[in-house]
Amino acid sequence: MRVIILGNAGAGKSTLAQRLAATAAAARLSLDEVAFHGGTQRRAVRESVDAAKRWIALHDRWVIEGCYADLIEPLLDFCDELIFLNPGVAACVAHCRARPWEPEKFRSRQEQNAQLDFLIDWVRSYEERTDEYGLARHRALYDSYPGRKREITDPRDYQPVGPAE
Repeated sequence: MRVIILGNAGAGKSTLAQRLAATAAAARLSLDEVAFHGGTQRRAVRESVDAAKRWIALHDRWVIEGCYADLIEPLLDFCDELIFLNPGVAACVAHCRARPWEPEKFRSRQEQNAQLDFLIDWVRSYEERTDEYGLARHRALYDSYPGRKREITDPRDYQPVGPAE
């Protein structure tokens, strides 16, 4: 199993990735871990991709998740399946509002909540954005991927498939 999950913030990527990794005894990488130099400053794309490739080399079975099309694209050659998690903006906003505290990203629940309005505005702009995080870029990446892929509108509907033939 070598799966990449792509989608908007709040789509359920982390939840699905955790579930898949636990079910398949696979390692899990959130691209947030390689995308930033602590805080909100993005690392150079090449540096992030190299870090992700080093991580991939350490694991036979893995799940990678993120909203970074610029990081996912160069990793697609390593995956067996691409999942585009696309539940719609309203669901993503609801998920963001219900999100538990993420201690790997924020020092406190209060710090996380202080960013919630910004996050929700960003999530709501998904369909209009033309950057690496927007629907247009995610759709183009998904549509151009020649391997096994699935678009899922509800992460609860995910059903694993057998090995690629």
